[in-house]
Amino acid sequence: MYALLSVYDKTGLLDLAKALVNKGIKLLGSGGTAKMIREAGMEIQDVSSITNAPEILGGRVKTLHPAVHGGILARDISSDEKDLVEQQIEKIDVVVCNLYPFRETIAKPNVTIPEAVEEIDIGGVTLLRAAAKNHARVSILTDPKDYPNFAEKLLTNSLTQDDRNQYALKAFASTASYDSAITDYFRKQYSVGVDQMTLRYGANPHQSPAQAFMESGPLPFKVLGGSPGYINLLDGLNSWPLVKELHENIGLPAAASFKHVSPAGAAVGVPLSDVEKSVYFVSDIGELTPLACAYARARGADRMSSFGDFIALSSKVDVCTARIISREVSDGVIAPDFEPEALEILKKKKGGKYCILQMDPNYVPAELETRQVYGISLQQHRNHAKIDYSLFDKVVSKNKDLPKSALIDLVVATTALKFTQSNSVCYAKSGMVVGLGAGQQSRIHCNRLAGDKADNWWFRHHPKVLGMQFKKTSKRPEKSNAIDLYVLGAVPSEGSEREQWKSVFESIPEPLTTQERQEFLASLKDVVCASDAFFPFPDNVYRLSQSGVKYIAAPGGSVMDKAVHDTADEFGMVYTEIPLRLFHH
Repeated sequence: MYALLSVYDKTGLLDLAKALVNKGIKLLGSGGTAKMIREAGMEIQDVSSITNAPEILGGRVKTLHPAVHGGILARDISSDEKDLVEQQIEKIDVVVCNLYPFRETIAKPNVTIPEAVEEIDIGGVTLLRAAAKNHARVSILTDPKDYPNFAEKLLTNSLTQDDRNQYALKAFASTASYDSAITDYFRKQYSVGVDQMTLRYGANPHQSPAQAFMESGPLPFKVLGGSPGYINLLDGLNSWPLVKELHENIGLPAAASFKHVSPAGAAVGVPLSDVEKSVYFVSDIGELTPLACAYARARGADRMSSFGDFIALSSKVDVCTARIISREVSDGVIAPDFEPEALEILKKKKGGKYCILQMDPNYVPAELETRQVYGISLQQHRNHAKIDYSLFDKVVSKNKDLPKSALIDLVVATTALKFTQSNSVCYAKSGMVVGLGAGQQSRIHCNRLAGDKADNWWFRHHPKVLGMQFKKTSKRPEKSNAIDLYVLGAVPSEGSEREQWKSVFESIPEPLTTQERQEFLASLKDVVCASDAFFPFPDNVYRLSQSGVKYIAAPGGSVMDKAVHDTADEFGMVYTEIPLRLFHH
């Protein structure tokens, strides 16, 4: 029996070598490994004694020879035995190998590419893969921490096939990790701006370095303006499939306003009434394109949450849409294309630092997606569920009347949930998200949050809000903040806050009375609501009824399904049971 030892990290090597010798296993070694063992008084043959070839090219070629790899890869079958005899090759039963310190080398300051290249192990990787491939017979040791346990099992004749399986798995993982480090290094050297993009930092300034990259092929987007950050890309790459799918499934241009990896608003290009143009601050724009309508709605759903948003647009950005974006506080936009004049408008935003990403509309991500959490890789099949009208075929309520307008809103709401942090509940109307509750631990809290946002959205249509007289010096964020506080009932009666309001309004409006609020909220009708999982109790339906919800889409599966459906029937709602749970994390 032979054991081949070729290691860079010599930790624990001598103790392992003693165990192998005590077991009667002959040792083969290369370079410094053989020298160290020989100096310790143990007998070891140089690899060259079986290859009859010296180490050449400054050590680049040592173990790459049929006498080595034939001995490792040979199986216990007659044809392989015949080849070994004819070529006078001995089987190798144990391979002990670890690799040149590539990671450690490139971590040093001012390392040159030639220096990095010299730390790319060739023979070692080949030994690892050969021995791991033949793990049915060969034991491959890559980690010095495994030496003591292996030595004990070897000396007690308790080494099992399962042991060899685990050693092989570790060897394959070692070569994969090693190749990944090399690929990452050369991606940064040779493919910056194509396959790889260095980011300023990660989610927070202290999380550096950070990058975006593709394992193979170019990044599916181009940077046309600004410099995207880590969170920009999280928002952009989560929002893009949302608008793409809305456009594909409804046939209208779509827009999303994203903040912290969830939509603050999402909409399709349903035309705006004059009142809606006023509510969404676009009455001075003139005739709106369908895409502009979509973004005006997406931004106008929850202006407070959309402050500093990342925008996704499903279609070529036109001048009208760019004009709206240019007036809002926003971090960036992702779209498949831009009209030249629209691009020039956006490039002037934020002094030229506005992030503009052009997405390849034909890009299709891999079927499997992998992420790391606390150093552990999690992998799942990508959520390719199609959200179209057919999803809402199963109506479980007594009321079966589901008009096309409600179906459009159900597609909008449900698609938004697919890209919203769970738990999540979404209210929609007129082709747009009007209230979204995301990331809450209980369904009812998601529902209340979404419902409260929908109520606030509706109160922005109140005549007292539409009649507000702002000073010409008032900025759009100041107007949005004042309106948001007003609809919440937080009208200051005295003090510094009231003085601040005087700087915004020509005259401070009288607050809405309780009766006015109740009467106006009662006029909110035909809202849809979608949930990413089942409603566990009827209390959710009671909350929906308070905000004009008539159409519901949610998965089934709760022991309380019948009670929930019966409660929906009490309010004359249309309840569709969808076959999908849509958790997103």
